[in-house]
Amino acid sequence: MRPVRLMKVFVTRRIPAEGRVALARAADCEVEQWDSDEPIPAKELERGVAGAHGANLKVISTMSVGFDHLALDEIKKRGIRVGYTPDVLTDTTAELAVSLLLTTCRRLPEAIEEVKNGGWTSWKPLWLCGYGLTQSTVGIIGLGRIGQAIARRLKPFGVQRFLYTGRQPRPEEAAEFQAEFVSTPELAAQSDFIIVACSLTPATEGLCNKDFFQKMKETAVFINISRGDVVNQDDLYQALASGKIAAAGLDVTSPEPLPTNHPLLTLKNCGPGIQLRALGLLQKAVLGLRRGQLGHKAAVPTAASAKSKHWAAAMSYCRQEGKDPIICDEKRPCSSKQHS
Repeated sequence: MRPVRLMKVFVTRRIPAEGRVALARAADCEVEQWDSDEPIPAKELERGVAGAHGANLKVISTMSVGFDHLALDEIKKRGIRVGYTPDVLTDTTAELAVSLLLTTCRRLPEAIEEVKNGGWTSWKPLWLCGYGLTQSTVGIIGLGRIGQAIARRLKPFGVQRFLYTGRQPRPEEAAEFQAEFVSTPELAAQSDFIIVACSLTPATEGLCNKDFFQKMKETAVFINISRGDVVNQDDLYQALASGKIAAAGLDVTSPEPLPTNHPLLTLKNCGPGIQLRALGLLQKAVLGLRRGQLGHKAAVPTAASAKSKHWAAAMSYCRQEGKDPIICDEKRPCSSKQHS
């Protein structure tokens, strides 16, 4: 009786013990592994796959969400089967995106460094002021599984509006978040926070470039958890360094890892507009002071005119009407449409 030829399996990186156990249980497999967290050298790879390469290669399984690192045209031509893990990291990646967003917009890395180097001295009204998600507009590039999981986690933060863009509208998926499908330029121009969660394709490569960043608000925060090549990193650096956008948080880069001397690593990743979020506090403090001075019962104003987005317009209108903008609110006879 002829001996049964075992199928050779070569694992190119150290994997969790559960995976090794599962492979070991397969009686028809002969398993070898490159037992290191570091990439396997080319010569070791050639030696390791001997007997399982060329015409003998039947299956490739990659422990990744994407497959842009595979030579798909050649794989299809040879009839090789491919397995990947699209759903496994959905929750993990969404959680990472939210943590990156909060870390970036609240300037946590800067704050940690300031504590370590003695920069935290006395209280300063505008020191390390960041951005809040409440009443904001979040734009998501790619409302797939991960994009939806991100929106689902951000919704309880009080996001006012979700925008998304992609190959085509996805009304059923978007309904959960009342998300609006817009063009990429519209998303760039209207969003306070932008999260890139699309696949890397010829259409999305270099999507976030100089033109894209030029359309963004100067107070906007940019997050990329997609692929490094979706972003033109030179253009991103210029946008950050010039203050065209406020901040960026990157889970992915090109290459990975970035060289330690890369220009992006020299930035604090925030522009001068970061202080603007303190205006809401400042305006309310000023209004509260003046109302108290003028003998009004409520030292803390409850009017819509105290809200940051209406304040300047309401002040201008009230002055034109000959009213005191400090004491004018919806409980007093003021016809300003800016207060609605």
